[in-house]
Amino acid sequence: MPDAPARPAGDGTTVAPRSNALVAVLAFGGIVVSLMQTLVIPIVPELPKLLHASPANAAWAVTATLLAAAVATPVMGRLGDMYGKRRMLLVGLSMLVIGSVTVGLSDALAPVIVGRVLQGMAAGVIPLGISIMRDELPAERLGSATAMMSASLGVGGALGLPAAAVIAENFDWHMLFWTSAVLGAVAAVLVLVFVPESEVRTGGRFDVLGALGMAAGLVCLLLAISKGADWGWGSGTTLGLFVAAVVILLVWGVFELRVREPLVDLRTTARRQVLVTNLASVALGFGMFAMSLVLPQLLQLPAATGYGLGKSLLTAGLVMAPSGLVMMATAPVSAAVSRARGPKVTLMIGALIVAAGYGINIVLMDQVWHLVLVSCVIGCGIGFTYGAMPALIMGAVPASETGSANSLNTLMRSIGTSTASAVAGVILANMTTTLGPATLPSENGFKTVLAIGAGAALLAFVVASFIPRRTPSAEQGSPAEGAGEHEPAGKVSGAKA
Repeated sequence: MPDAPARPAGDGTTVAPRSNALVAVLAFGGIVVSLMQTLVIPIVPELPKLLHASPANAAWAVTATLLAAAVATPVMGRLGDMYGKRRMLLVGLSMLVIGSVTVGLSDALAPVIVGRVLQGMAAGVIPLGISIMRDELPAERLGSATAMMSASLGVGGALGLPAAAVIAENFDWHMLFWTSAVLGAVAAVLVLVFVPESEVRTGGRFDVLGALGMAAGLVCLLLAISKGADWGWGSGTTLGLFVAAVVILLVWGVFELRVREPLVDLRTTARRQVLVTNLASVALGFGMFAMSLVLPQLLQLPAATGYGLGKSLLTAGLVMAPSGLVMMATAPVSAAVSRARGPKVTLMIGALIVAAGYGINIVLMDQVWHLVLVSCVIGCGIGFTYGAMPALIMGAVPASETGSANSLNTLMRSIGTSTASAVAGVILANMTTTLGPATLPSENGFKTVLAIGAGAALLAFVVASFIPRRTPSAEQGSPAEGAGEHEPAGKVSGAKA
């Protein structure tokens, strides 16, 4: 396959099949990566026994993936801008396969953690896929395609839980990771066959010191957030990590502003449209993740509590699955609204829908169909927001920086979800009820988390209102137009690393 992408003929007929295949393959890759993150959920309570480790140590099999993904996502985005997005997409999928095989062959904690770190390094696949779409697709396809690709994160997460529950209940737990390996290999082969390498590159040298500084700061921050409940929020370790994160990231920021070829162009990131979109993404990441924390627990808690529904993990997964389909169905609607009114409006609408979903859940949480309705409403809102955020980012950065810019936006969402997990954990651990010898989260605890989720979505709505208003045609234009006041995409097209 040639490196240069094939462009449409005058009527666009020859490019349509290629465009459809490109979108389908990249979306499939995104779903595979998000499946990897949910496949482990059914076995989390069993990990200490399966790995012959203490609960605190076994938890690193989950935490390691979070940390690796946070560090790898912006690094992979920058490397994609420099050396080729398709190339780094294949690297990410290869890490997913290698990590999955490593865990599939392991029964001890150390190799499982190594494998989960490798799996986490595939997290950059979705932002890289969105950036490839900007480089390769005609302008009229870009909005709906990026919305579909962005929604694949939620689709994989929603569909992965019931699939993982079926596998965990009927096969050896290693089969979860062999499944992930096979899907990752299939995605890599499809990328090789159907995805061309973009010629839109920045070249230059990779900022090694910037990558190390960012990694150190993010690891300190996310470790403090994710392990603070275990270590104690007032403990020296937790507070020390928070202080270290602030100091390291401040020093890193000063360094990035002075280096000639930074890992993250903070001046571009500080532009109003990018900065406000990223801030809204943190709030949305917080708001959207609350659903994944509350609904499965409500479904599985004993009915004797008066608010639990006493269902199996498989049933919980099936209840969550329709939300993924709703996200996928909402993607083209999100793109249509963005074309008509601009992605700012789409983002604000999505935030309001998410907030409404949590409000409904506070009132309706007594029946299975109540939670199906709630998950679908929130899934609809997520579909709107996930489609709008990459459009806003790509409308404010040059084509040569879309990989790193989209990756940073994905990182902002991840920070929001990590914070949501920590906050919800604290609330549910402190607002409890007793059922026999067991201490369980109380109904008011769940409602408090839902209220905070709604508040986070409303905060995202308010923050998004400060995004500069532009005409829909400008926001949904070609990549060159999307660069706007920055360098036109054509200036970097064909640059070689």
